[in-house]
Amino acid sequence: MKQHILSFEQVSIKDVSQVGGKNASLGEMIRNLAKRGVPVPTGFAVTAEAFRDFLKRTGIAQEVWSTVNAIDVTNQRELAEGGKKLRELVESTPLPTDLEAGILKAYRELSKKTRQKLAVVAVRSSATAEDLPGASFAGQHDTYLNVRGEKAVLTAVSKCFASLFTDRAISYRVNNHFPHKKVAMSAGVQLMVRSDRGCAGVMFTIDTENGFERAVLVDSSWGYGEGVVQGKAIPDHFVVSKDRLDTHRPIIERTRGSKLLKFVAKAGGLPAGRQGSHIVPTTAAERNVFSINDDEVLQLAKWAVAIEKLYKKPMDIEWAKDGPTGKLFIVQARPETVEARERTDIVEEYSLGKRGKVLVSGIAVGHKICSGKAALIASPKQITRFRAGEVLVTRMTDPAWEPIMKIASAIITDGGGRTSHAAIVSRELGVPCIVGTGNATKTIKAGRAVTVSCAEGETGFVYEGAVPFTIRRTNVSKLPKPKIKVMMNIGQPDTAFALSKLPADGVGLAREEFIIANSIGIHPNALLNLDKLKDRGAAQKIRRKILGYKKPTDFYVEKLAEGIAKIGAAFWPNDVIVRFSDFKTNEYATLLGGKEFEPKEENPMIGWRGASRYYDPEFEAAFTLECRAMKMARDVKGFTNVVPMIPFCRTVEEGKKCLAVMAKAGLKRGKNGLRVYVMCEIPSNVILAEKFADIFDGFSIGSNDLTQCTLGLDRDSTRLHNVADERNEAVVTLIKHVIAVCREKKVKIGICGQAPSDYPEFAGMLMKAGIDSVSLNPDSILPTRIRLAKKRK
Repeated sequence: MKQHILSFEQVSIKDVSQVGGKNASLGEMIRNLAKRGVPVPTGFAVTAEAFRDFLKRTGIAQEVWSTVNAIDVTNQRELAEGGKKLRELVESTPLPTDLEAGILKAYRELSKKTRQKLAVVAVRSSATAEDLPGASFAGQHDTYLNVRGEKAVLTAVSKCFASLFTDRAISYRVNNHFPHKKVAMSAGVQLMVRSDRGCAGVMFTIDTENGFERAVLVDSSWGYGEGVVQGKAIPDHFVVSKDRLDTHRPIIERTRGSKLLKFVAKAGGLPAGRQGSHIVPTTAAERNVFSINDDEVLQLAKWAVAIEKLYKKPMDIEWAKDGPTGKLFIVQARPETVEARERTDIVEEYSLGKRGKVLVSGIAVGHKICSGKAALIASPKQITRFRAGEVLVTRMTDPAWEPIMKIASAIITDGGGRTSHAAIVSRELGVPCIVGTGNATKTIKAGRAVTVSCAEGETGFVYEGAVPFTIRRTNVSKLPKPKIKVMMNIGQPDTAFALSKLPADGVGLAREEFIIANSIGIHPNALLNLDKLKDRGAAQKIRRKILGYKKPTDFYVEKLAEGIAKIGAAFWPNDVIVRFSDFKTNEYATLLGGKEFEPKEENPMIGWRGASRYYDPEFEAAFTLECRAMKMARDVKGFTNVVPMIPFCRTVEEGKKCLAVMAKAGLKRGKNGLRVYVMCEIPSNVILAEKFADIFDGFSIGSNDLTQCTLGLDRDSTRLHNVADERNEAVVTLIKHVIAVCREKKVKIGICGQAPSDYPEFAGMLMKAGIDSVSLNPDSILPTRIRLAKKRK
């Protein structure tokens, strides 16, 4: 029976043809990573040779292959009837007695390694073409959890053999040109991790939405991992940078999922089959906290990197936490198929012509946009109602939905997260998908035209009607290099990974207010004074938002630090200049709890903003939270390429006061390589440039505000828009002067205002004047870089 039963310790990735991709991967990890502390539950494989021998010796081989080869997969009725017939034939045919004996012997030996008389195991299908680059077979075959007892193990192995002929597996092989007879089934019997009493999830060693390779994505939810994979629960989501993982704690995103449901072991025994687990609601306490802590996230990320190094390619990994012991385990690993299949230097940029009425929003999968007629489908049995090119709108998908998904122009689901079935399959198909909308099936009307946009960051939007959009394709590997740095202006951290593909030399302006408004949404003073808030409604909303955090201010500091660090990670090790908050009073008042802390000003644009707030007793504690976040991003998470910048600093004395508050909060200029920049956006910054250069390490010209203050206008005034032109001679004179001073003082000088993005000749003037860098809106990076490179000649 040596060729029919092999322990995981006996197999490696070279044995895919014998034990399938899943089992070969488990053996590879046990043999190579156990010594490095990566724990993988052991078990054994019933080989593909055993499967072929079973078909041959029982006399069903000819019937099996002739039946499956005759099925027309485009005929859903024929596919369903043929698949059912094959599965019933395989399951009803007894295994050869010597194969049964070999399986039971291996199961008894496995049981001895546990304290239980009969081990609880997972019996997993492992096809010989499974988990290969370019062919995921994800969800095509069946896995059986909580299998206990000799008869149950034999039954589960038979069911795994039969799952080679699920409707979806038959269809997948035909559509991907895999001859049926060339694919065999191996069954893996693996010790169960009791994550039904703990948690489980999925990891990717690449951002599956944009191909960013320097991060690990970790999803986690209570109970067995089926809840995450099948999209039944929206999981907690974490992103960890690989670049600083060896020396720091670089968690750059933490999002608490709703986690409404979980898979747990079925009470009253553990029979074979899917009935061994069932779905139950989570408790309020489970929903309101993260399912794993930061130490566990970092440990999982380190294991993920070790697995990726072993395989030398991006990986899709399943993990589980045993509830009784609290120990983490890796239970599966496979190549990440979409990015493994297609790499290119071509950057595709999808842009909406305008934004229409938003019907629903959710988690964006991919970065494309498409329009089509919405089709609300409640069950895959309704496939005949679906037409190619329509937008599939449904509650949830599983492998049975794939025939519909293959012909959809886009997919929208009520439930699911980034690692749900709908997300995984849509990536493989290359169609835009929005999951976790909550109410798409109730809000979107069947037959109406909609536009699905996944090109606006991590949030996907479904717009009413067919909204015009454009696609621009550029080969970034062939772009020339100008003599000055071309940097990028970034608002949202969730776009940073995708934008890092553009040929930018770092970030010249990242705005904290975007992070505060979108990821936090709460006035910092409201968090500092939560128990004293007069607006009880706002206080209640704030408490709901900060669930899972020890203190109200921890929510503010950690979310802000993650946003800063994510941009820092995307462009590491290039400079990322992050401007401290520059909300005006009317803007701060719109945040939760903000009205109680903001005065009403006639002209907020030139009022209490920027530096004047930071040392003010009414705001200093709030600014200290920003400093703590900046320090966390640099010192704890390790992104020392982040350079803080002070906006709207009217006087040198104000600059000194701000630096003193920063130092008191642990951000001392020069410590740990800390540089501090100042915005150059007020005439006083230019007139006293030499003195500002004595206390700051660099300048960034804000041409919008410099134009406003030089020409004495309110840049928000529609009546004066024709006067507000950065190319005005007075503005250009000031800019040229401050560049000259900075060159003389040997401090850095760049520009982050709108002018070089809007006016090509303005960027050329800046380069000629000797500026160090220009920072542009993302859509201006490519054309401006090309123009400046030509001027270099």
